[in-house]
Amino acid sequence: MKKALTLLALAILGTIGAYAQLTVSAEYRPRAEYRHGYKTLAATDQENAFFISQRTRLNIMFNTTKLKTKFSLQDIRTWGSQPQLVVADGLTSIHEAWGELLFTDAISLKVGRQEVIYDDHRIFGSVGWAQQARSHDLAILKYEKGFKLHLGLGWNQEKEQLNTNYYTVNNYKTIQYLWFNKKFGKYALSLLFLNNGREHITLGKSPRQINYSQTIGQRSVYKTDKFSAALNLYLQTGKDPADNDLSAFNTRIDLGYKINSKFGISGGYEYLSGNDMVDPDSKNKAFTPLYGTNHKFNGWMDYFYVGNHANSVGLQDIFVALTYSVKNWKVQLHNHYFLSAAPIKDPVKLDEASSGLGNEIDMSVNYKFSEYVNISAGYSHMIASESMGFIKTGDYEETNNWAWLMISIKPTLFKWSK
Repeated sequence: MKKALTLLALAILGTIGAYAQLTVSAEYRPRAEYRHGYKTLAATDQENAFFISQRTRLNIMFNTTKLKTKFSLQDIRTWGSQPQLVVADGLTSIHEAWGELLFTDAISLKVGRQEVIYDDHRIFGSVGWAQQARSHDLAILKYEKGFKLHLGLGWNQEKEQLNTNYYTVNNYKTIQYLWFNKKFGKYALSLLFLNNGREHITLGKSPRQINYSQTIGQRSVYKTDKFSAALNLYLQTGKDPADNDLSAFNTRIDLGYKINSKFGISGGYEYLSGNDMVDPDSKNKAFTPLYGTNHKFNGWMDYFYVGNHANSVGLQDIFVALTYSVKNWKVQLHNHYFLSAAPIKDPVKLDEASSGLGNEIDMSVNYKFSEYVNISAGYSHMIASESMGFIKTGDYEETNNWAWLMISIKPTLFKWSK
């Protein structure tokens, strides 16, 4: 196999100019999970869930002085979801397929299906924890010399059509964004403007209208060898997909301190605005982090903003984390105290309930087994309040916990350059 790949590489690279590189890599990532009250509260006497999912990828990258390309084929499945004698299962898809034209050493154009990651993943992220992850169909014009400026453009259609632009996929119809990043020594500043267009269906009206929302904001970071601080501030305006006026905001502060080579401590506070359940407003005041890696924020049990909690009471998150690293080991302990950002209504008393939602404890351990293999495991526990039961289904007095074990294997199968 290796000899065949070498001959193929020689044949391809022999037709290219002075510089070319071909890399073939793979990923195998099975993960076992125990769930009882994951993403929402467990129902009374609910049975737990246990399963093993797996992500498998084949990645091919080819670079020259004028071109970069990537092709990533992925297969996402749950063990046992198909019979042993299966002809086709429809579980394989293209995660990335893009080409980047390098016009100069500063200007390039990247087109195709691609991951989009900016800053801390809050608005744009790869969602790498999810086995399927996230990718976009976009064209991104880049300028990167002294500072970074990216212009992203996307227009989505579910199939080739002759005379309409109807789009029924749960996705944006069109998107335009501008991202700026500049470093000033120990300080870095990022600015983002995102125009997000979602199709809105009005009964009896044709054609369908596109509702646009705007997300405007910044992330500032200050970092030294031992100390780090970051501040996020984002505003959302325009129209939501349901044709309501949108007026929302998000702010977050992160602080970190490296005690020594082994220990680190971090913490902070995040506020995501929400809608008042007691005295509702005609405007939608619930902030949506859109295309971010939301599993990274607000607790690993994914109670908030991971396919849920949209247009709800918002969130306040007070968090602290401890990290211990030694040799091939890394241990993390996180604690989150959650409160609503807007008033919650008690459905029985019909008055305002406590804003406290509960406390989540997350623990994980990672062991680097070899150059290509990592073994990790974790446990999370949600201590929910009665108010959490008012905004989530299930029983807040049940034991709500989650545990997982994952093996991540990422070998480089072949690498050739000239």
